[in-house]
Amino acid sequence: MLGGTDFALLNTALQKTDTVLCRFKASTETEGYVDEDGVGHCISPLLYETGWIPFEVLINGVAKGWGTWLSVHHSKLDARFKITLVNATQWQYYGTPNTGGTLQMTWNSSLIRAEKVDVELWGYNETGEPYGDSWTAGWRYLYSVGRAVPNTGSFSFIPSPAKDPHWRWEMGSMRVSPSSSTEGQRDVNSLWSGAHALAWHLEQLFRDDSARWATAKCLSWDALEERLPNFLSEIPDCPCTLAQARADTGRFHTDYGCDIEKGSKCTYHPGSVHCVRAIQASPKYGAGQQCCYDSRGAQVLTGDSIGGSTPDRGHDWGAPPYGRPPRIPGLSHWKYDVLSFYYCCLWSDNCHYYFKHRPSSDCRTYRPPKAGSVFGDPHFITFDGSAYTFNGRGEYYLLSSPDKGLFVQGRTEPVKLENGTLAKATRLSSVAMRENSSDVIEVRVTAHPNTLEVLKNQQVLLFSEQSWMDLQGVFVFSATPGNVSVMFPSGAGVEVRAREGTMTTTVLLPLEFTNQTKGLLGRMNDDPDDDLVSSDGQSYNASKSSPEDLFHFGSTWAISNETSLFTYDSAYLLDQYLYSPKHDTEFVPAFSLPENPSDPLWSDMLKICFGNGASFCKYDTLSTHSLSTGNATISAVRSHTALVNDLAPVVACGFLPAPARGEKRGSVYLEGSELAFSCPSGQMLFGSPQRTCHESGHWSGTTTHCVSDNMEGILVGCVGAATALATLLAAITFYNRKLKSSTLQFPLPSCLCITLETHLFTHAKALDQWLMDIRQTYGLSKLCT
Repeated sequence: MLGGTDFALLNTALQKTDTVLCRFKASTETEGYVDEDGVGHCISPLLYETGWIPFEVLINGVAKGWGTWLSVHHSKLDARFKITLVNATQWQYYGTPNTGGTLQMTWNSSLIRAEKVDVELWGYNETGEPYGDSWTAGWRYLYSVGRAVPNTGSFSFIPSPAKDPHWRWEMGSMRVSPSSSTEGQRDVNSLWSGAHALAWHLEQLFRDDSARWATAKCLSWDALEERLPNFLSEIPDCPCTLAQARADTGRFHTDYGCDIEKGSKCTYHPGSVHCVRAIQASPKYGAGQQCCYDSRGAQVLTGDSIGGSTPDRGHDWGAPPYGRPPRIPGLSHWKYDVLSFYYCCLWSDNCHYYFKHRPSSDCRTYRPPKAGSVFGDPHFITFDGSAYTFNGRGEYYLLSSPDKGLFVQGRTEPVKLENGTLAKATRLSSVAMRENSSDVIEVRVTAHPNTLEVLKNQQVLLFSEQSWMDLQGVFVFSATPGNVSVMFPSGAGVEVRAREGTMTTTVLLPLEFTNQTKGLLGRMNDDPDDDLVSSDGQSYNASKSSPEDLFHFGSTWAISNETSLFTYDSAYLLDQYLYSPKHDTEFVPAFSLPENPSDPLWSDMLKICFGNGASFCKYDTLSTHSLSTGNATISAVRSHTALVNDLAPVVACGFLPAPARGEKRGSVYLEGSELAFSCPSGQMLFGSPQRTCHESGHWSGTTTHCVSDNMEGILVGCVGAATALATLLAAITFYNRKLKSSTLQFPLPSCLCITLETHLFTHAKALDQWLMDIRQTYGLSKLCT
């Protein structure tokens, strides 16, 4: 994303003297070159966006071709292709107490075509009126810390405080580029570090008293945040548990800065073991949500811990249409959410300012998605939990949601036995999907065991260098060749897994899809009885309909060539699918198989095929003559069951703070959780010392307060005075009514003044309401306190 990547142009045969110009997005141009083998090269430019970027190639001024180049978030870039700051903590705390010395950086020297390189510092900033037309992003070359140094892949230096105005750039990146280029020249072959806080180059005042310097910056940021729009209302609530957060892969994805799979090194969230981020940015402000969890699987909130999760004014991964703040991938987030954390929390002890504007979100409004799965030969578990088998051969709608614009299609093919013959059973071999105008994503099995191939708009995507791809209207993640995750803006997610020669596909849908789904995965509405409806409106029951009837049901959901999202890039696919019926009426599966205890597989099959899904496991084992296939099937059933359990709704009562000057024991706010409150010596506790989260989603008891012991007499006196006042007024009223026919009445006062301790009332509204009741009841024109 920051530019400087040297990449070759495929299928080019050029002369060394040819000029190469690369034009990205029809406007940004960089100079390329021709290498000794006649291959053309382009240099990627600085672009404030991620994803596949179209470019055009001009040879000697004449357009000769076009292509696409993948722009990657600087923090998601593979470590092999960027500068590593050795001991990054030292770099970002340099100048604070007990932190100094020599800084070191390393890089892959083979990626820079030069024997001598310059080591430069670049600063990043966003200027102009926030959320206005003048709000812009900018990188600026500041200075070089090394000139014409050997390109050995390593460089060390002892930094000095920067001079004005350079020190005013407080975040940025290091860049290594050929020393033959002009200092600060843009879009030349280079490597970059990730963005970081530039503690090591700040002014001398920072080194003299870093806490005081940072406090001033924190207060300035606090004042800025008070003027900016509040984005918190438009970001989603967090999942309630770690299990939910890891299972809801359509809406949340692992935060690379706190990953339980990589050792839970949570620098910015001590006490957490895993964090996730909402995949999609908020619609108006491009803001992001972050959710962190501890080893118990419970949320970690800023109200309880400095390690709590914090929302982001700038989504870490940016947001379409990119290009302008606060939607710049990574950099806007650093500017408004990370650098301020250094000011307030890491370089000084002022976290209360930060958490005032970045409070954790609890999970009271979170609703987990529903999951439907396809696996084995193939078997289906619908969104509402119905299970059945459809062994058709062809291409079908797994999910059709026209109103939401989401379509997921599946291709099945006959299972090939070890002897080369075809079984009377099929397997899922490819899944294709699209949401509205997104790129079409297809995932299909390959000849290599447990390996999947991913296509974007019929072109193969390679994940050898990057595991995350930001595409048009869709994200795709593949950390291993056998696992692919696809995420759409609606919150829908598709998980595809390759196991033992079979493909398992799980679709996760948020509750907004209720009554909006059709196809083989059924109607999602929490009613299993109406799950299976054919494309012509006929209803079937997964447990009561015959296998033959269910086969007919499935056949009605065959797609057409006009609606197909699949790729037909081989003679086999053209012949068997494009030019053949989408549902092969000549293929008749084995609807049932005899159970023969004399079968050589029988005893081993019974060892793996038991419990929920046993019938599916037995069918797949016997139909394919393969224990591994049966084992993959029962594993898929158990994985789906575990997923559904992880996504089970839980009741949340919401965060409760400790009383002012008091303490709270407990930091879980889900059904059955208990919180205990106490006050320090010299303070009395008013309210409930213990509160329990009930099934209703409400806390038991009343709000807790701590008050000074010497207030006890005053409180008792105030309560007694208020009671006496009410009794007096009632007596006067009663007496006047008794004397209503008499000319002698005891007059009620039109104005009465009383003294109260207002902190007896939990909210100002409660006090106002009490005073109003007194006035209205006794006809007072004025009541002062």
